[in-house]
Amino acid sequence: MSHVATAAIPARETAPDAFTRVRSAAAATGQLAGPLPQIDNAREMAPADARELSRLFLVRLRELEEGTREYQYARNTLIEMNISLVRFAARRFTARINAGIELDDIVQVGTIGLIKAIDCFDPDREVEFSTLALPYITGEIKRYFRDTTWAVHVPRRLQELRLELAKSQETLTEVLGRAPSVKEIAAHLELPEEEVIEGLVAANGYTSDSIDSSTGVPERTAVHSEGRPLSDTVGDIDPAMVLFEDFHTLAPLLRELDERDREILRMRFAQEMTQSEIGAGLGISQMQVSRLLTRILTHLRNGMLTA
Repeated sequence: MSHVATAAIPARETAPDAFTRVRSAAAATGQLAGPLPQIDNAREMAPADARELSRLFLVRLRELEEGTREYQYARNTLIEMNISLVRFAARRFTARINAGIELDDIVQVGTIGLIKAIDCFDPDREVEFSTLALPYITGEIKRYFRDTTWAVHVPRRLQELRLELAKSQETLTEVLGRAPSVKEIAAHLELPEEEVIEGLVAANGYTSDSIDSSTGVPERTAVHSEGRPLSDTVGDIDPAMVLFEDFHTLAPLLRELDERDREILRMRFAQEMTQSEIGAGLGISQMQVSRLLTRILTHLRNGMLTA
């Protein structure tokens, strides 16, 4: 395994200039190699410059021995240079942030996805790093929301209403000396009773119980039973439900494609035809089919990430 020492950027040399210098030196030797530039403020680098330098660092990372000083420098610098990708992905979730969750918390979670993308990236596949990184980052953030916020998804309006209802119930309980009725809560908040009921029902989705907890209904056959566990009263989880959100997001994007693009997708993924078979069926070359598939899938992937 080869080792490459890092080279400090001269005082007046910018990161892009360093990248050009390294690439020129590499071209002279016929290799995409050379000393890595020393970058002190990777987080402040412009996205375009970070994208260019990341290509070099990702290639060199695969050549360095894991655990060495050079390897850690390349990996840590890649994280710092691409933190803007994490912030870009995190901003898409600002509308879903509940009270008490800061943007920095989401960025920290998304950084885990970024690190996984760096470790999994294969430069030989000739795919843009951001194309791989964004799904990893978004996936980690979605998992964070799933594990730390509402047990079930409810509209933002009802999430905010839950807080108002909680405050109102606490205030009225102190005044009345008992739990308030729906009518009293509605009058206090100046809202229709139907909306209060909807908010109270939605509030049940904020927390969840273990399937091992008791339902509170005693078993008649068991003298000392405290009730049946929830796991005995619910059905199995349908694995297909995990795909529902993705299918729901993908459907309108597929409808926007022209007929030829949809036909190519049907032939490739529904009929499981090879690219050569698709090309023969459409009267185009296998290379054209490959380029069309790449364009179509990139368009769909970007559309799902921005939905």
